[in-house]
Amino acid sequence: MIKLDRPVCPRPDQLAARVYNHAENKEALINASYGKCMYCEALVRDVSFGEIEHIKPKIKYQHLEFVWENLGFICQRCNNHKRDQYEDAMPYINPYDEDPEEFLLASGAYVVQKQGNARGEKTIMDISLNRPELIEHRQELLNRVQKAIDAAFRTPDPLKTVLLEQLKLEASKEREFSFVISSRLALESI
Repeated sequence: MIKLDRPVCPRPDQLAARVYNHAENKEALINASYGKCMYCEALVRDVSFGEIEHIKPKIKYQHLEFVWENLGFICQRCNNHKRDQYEDAMPYINPYDEDPEEFLLASGAYVVQKQGNARGEKTIMDISLNRPELIEHRQELLNRVQKAIDAAFRTPDPLKTVLLEQLKLEASKEREFSFVISSRLALESI
């Protein structure tokens, strides 16, 4: 999970008309999350349309159903796992309002909470951020990145420097699973 910048709502008139998933508003949230799920960072549009979801569930927080700050772009899997388990006393990490790196770490293909961080643990567990298909997909990507790191370090300069700079692109915010990739590259001081 990465820190996201919430865009200005392009169609507040649609929220006022009680339509939270208007196409222009959805597109703004998709772009803000780089087409990735705001929680798991999987590229959503490759496999589905994705959903505009309420950070605080509308069933419990009806007054926030049409509030822009309560909406985000999410994959159907995370949305299904999340359900209505949200609690005010232990809220999920909100990547629009908080930096997830204050709560979470990447340990290989796994997302883990920082030591003693109950909110990080609850977010991981309730949304199932370490479900098998995510771990498998992250691990495949990490394996490719590791091979590229190994190849770069076997290559003499100046090509080595060029290859390492290219690797940094894999950790950019718009790339799938950038959170785990940036952690892996940090281990190599790349």
